[in-house]
Amino acid sequence: MTDIDRQIARSAELINRVDARSRRSERRRHGPNDIGTRVARIAIADGAILLATIIFALAIGPIGLLGAVAVMGLMMATTVALAVFPATPLPTPEKLREVSLKALPQQTERWLDTQRPALPAPAITLIDQIGLRLDTLGPQLAMLGEDEPAAAEVRKLVGEQLPEFIKGYTRVPPELRRVERNGKTPDAQLLDGLRLIENEIGEMTTQLAEGDLDHLATRGRFLEIKYRGDGADPVG
Repeated sequence: MTDIDRQIARSAELINRVDARSRRSERRRHGPNDIGTRVARIAIADGAILLATIIFALAIGPIGLLGAVAVMGLMMATTVALAVFPATPLPTPEKLREVSLKALPQQTERWLDTQRPALPAPAITLIDQIGLRLDTLGPQLAMLGEDEPAAAEVRKLVGEQLPEFIKGYTRVPPELRRVERNGKTPDAQLLDGLRLIENEIGEMTTQLAEGDLDHLATRGRFLEIKYRGDGADPVG
């Protein structure tokens, strides 16, 4: 392979990464399922208002100009409210422990998105990378039974350890996040932990793709040893 070929390959890989992140960012802002749900809710609510207005007009009498204005105002307010508020409740770390394995990656991504304002800029890039890993992991989990040992490891890492680790960081007062403790600042501990988690999720997707579920079941123990060994809990 010539230098030009290698440069073209590197450029193509970079473009693919940027494109994947852009698609994920767009889905995060305007997820197709979420938009469809919101539109359906708006249509049902506005239809109910119109139906109630028609029934009232037939049973009582015409609503008049002021009544029509009031109905239009109510429909507009309802449309705005349903368009702004989430179609489904945002997940919490407690809820992540209870969701089905198949839904866990998507719900964890939704929770991670709510944590972005509290995280330093370098961590946002790692959150994006974790999101891409979760995008890959999601379809794989559809083929994994809830009672598989590997399922327990996935749930432990994605649904428990990842949220708990980020919550531990956000509990640290902002003015202390750049103060060294045990040789590292909380900011540095956060980045190290997120890199480790991103790598662990990548290993899980690889093992699932290879069908080596027994090997995957041992990955969680490595993560626990790494956290204890490096003191990666910012609040520990």
